[in-house]
Amino acid sequence: MIGEKTKEVIRQAYKQIGENLENFTPRKQQTFLIAEIAKTLGGEYDKLRKHIAIEAGTGTGKSLAYCLGAIPLAMARDKKVIISTATVALQEQLVDKDLPFLQKTSGLDFDYCLVKGRQRYVCAQKLGAMTQENDGSDEGQAALFQEKPKASDIRMLKTMAEKLANGKWQGDLDSWPKSVPHYIWQTIQCDRHSCLKHLPEHTNCPFHKAREAMELADVLVVNHALLLSDLELGGGKILTEPEDTIYILDEAHHLPQITRDHSSAMATVKGAMDWLSKVTILSDKISKLSKNQRAISPSLKLADYCQDIIADLQKVFSFIEANRAVYFVDEEHYRFENGVIPKNLKNLAEDIAGSSKKALAEITKLYNLLMEEVKDGAIQMYQAEGLLSESGFIMQRLENLEKIWSMYAKTDSEKGAPLARWLEQSEGKRDDVVVCASPIEVGFMLEDNLWSKCEGAVLCSATICALNSFDHFRRQVGLGKNDGTQYQRIGSPFDYQNNAVLHIPTMKTEPTNSDAFTDELIKVIPNLLKNEEANLVLFSSYWQMQKVAEALREKSSIEILMQGEDSRQHIIETHKKRCDQGKTSIVFGSQSFSEGLDLPGKYLTNLIITKLPFSVPTSPVDQAQSEYVKLKGGNPFMLLTVPEASKKLIQSCGRLLRNEKDTGTIYILDRRLVSKRYGKELLDSLPPFKRNVEY
Repeated sequence: MIGEKTKEVIRQAYKQIGENLENFTPRKQQTFLIAEIAKTLGGEYDKLRKHIAIEAGTGTGKSLAYCLGAIPLAMARDKKVIISTATVALQEQLVDKDLPFLQKTSGLDFDYCLVKGRQRYVCAQKLGAMTQENDGSDEGQAALFQEKPKASDIRMLKTMAEKLANGKWQGDLDSWPKSVPHYIWQTIQCDRHSCLKHLPEHTNCPFHKAREAMELADVLVVNHALLLSDLELGGGKILTEPEDTIYILDEAHHLPQITRDHSSAMATVKGAMDWLSKVTILSDKISKLSKNQRAISPSLKLADYCQDIIADLQKVFSFIEANRAVYFVDEEHYRFENGVIPKNLKNLAEDIAGSSKKALAEITKLYNLLMEEVKDGAIQMYQAEGLLSESGFIMQRLENLEKIWSMYAKTDSEKGAPLARWLEQSEGKRDDVVVCASPIEVGFMLEDNLWSKCEGAVLCSATICALNSFDHFRRQVGLGKNDGTQYQRIGSPFDYQNNAVLHIPTMKTEPTNSDAFTDELIKVIPNLLKNEEANLVLFSSYWQMQKVAEALREKSSIEILMQGEDSRQHIIETHKKRCDQGKTSIVFGSQSFSEGLDLPGKYLTNLIITKLPFSVPTSPVDQAQSEYVKLKGGNPFMLLTVPEASKKLIQSCGRLLRNEKDTGTIYILDRRLVSKRYGKELLDSLPPFKRNVEY
């Protein structure tokens, strides 16, 4: 239960915000959200499962609502608040705008910080070694470069070192003003194997300074990937312990896909054989430097295990080569039906996974021995730094190798969905094969690692529901229908009926007839574009977008800003400039322009959606998921494709009205909204625009 004191703190904070903000108008949707979040986290609905999933329409002020509903309660109970987002844009909004505003105006005394993954920070020791020892030879630190560094790379490293030493750079990749080549950053980034705080050389590293700030903060802002990395390690290894944390998962509709991507693994076959063949050289160097008798045994064992892995990987490659005519006939990838792989490949997977685990144990022993001698002063850090860094790379690669081959060796449970397993031909010059695996369903992982452990969780987004129901999302993230989790759908305060009109004009052809439909779009779209206004035309097919743009430019000399022809930022800036000048502006975009694009007021008054955003299951994981649904007697189109299309269509329509006074029109040029049974469900799930259906 929420104490009266905490309730009063929340009420006073909201009151002070109103007093400090000009033209502040309390929103009943926002105050309702604050109360529901606080009551859920306070255990008033369920004392054990303090979770709430919220769909809050544009303009409800959900960021302020979840902060006010969670932060005072967390502080009263000595808990941390972790706000996790899917995009950098929302992270920046929270850290640069929302949280400073709340801190300044609410009277709440709390600290916050942005938390990034370890690899976003430079290792001061590595950077120093690179700038001091890099003499162009192949020895020492320079040997760690994946590619030979250019003179400009060396100059950049020296500038980085100077600015870091002078306090003019915080030491994170995101705050460096220029792009850093991946092969350069990979060599100087912080890693968990060699950048250890107890070593004097690393005490003041940017990463450890950032972690000290994290420990003092009440609110941590992270991204979903970092959150999942922590949970994968058991929770509390990177961030705070789940049982001491209230999680706010904003942009929660991205969580299932990001979790699936995070849980997947892949590795090359011949590429792995190459780096494994060099591990013996590394272990020999460590043994020579160490001079410790305890290093001999792990060094010899490591060499033997690596040779075993190489021999087995050669058998894998030979097996795939023998079946190349079957596996790679028409496509660049081959998916094993129902995730079932041939028995001899499964046997090899078991051996490779086992040997990888043993090899990882041995190199870890060597690494720890070297660290002990550095700590004891028997070896100087500058002598060991290169070997420790190289060991870190190898340990990460062995961890990944064990992960992917364990996924191939695993026998899937009959009660759950099988893993998706597939092979891909490498895209480079090299004749290689990539072995890939991914879970199909991830809800059970989130239940085991997060929902069952955390103090409380708030999941929110403008588009969580599909077809007016939480069911699709609930199944995806592993929440139960009657497990105590609360569900709230809060409508937007916008006056959709008076501010926007949704038109469904008559179309002769359905999008399934792509050529005829493209020809009809070329005829119809010019009549729907509005002069001296801001027009956005969204396509589900990049190919179709290009064909239409090419035809309109040729026939009507229409000036079009098209995605792919320039950067997104440049297109938006040019579009806004034209709007400011009172000119007609037309932007053509694909599916990625239907989410996260903020064009308020005069910057978007006419939205044209060419067809329903159905996605074809072309990826091996999507194909495996459809296959599994069929196996269970379900209809993949109705259970997967239509709900996902519903969410995407809502996101697309959500581009039009961004503020309460915005107005405009939406055209959807897909007759299936009227001709198909699911069309009515898709229409009814959209905001209550005034409708004009011409059929």
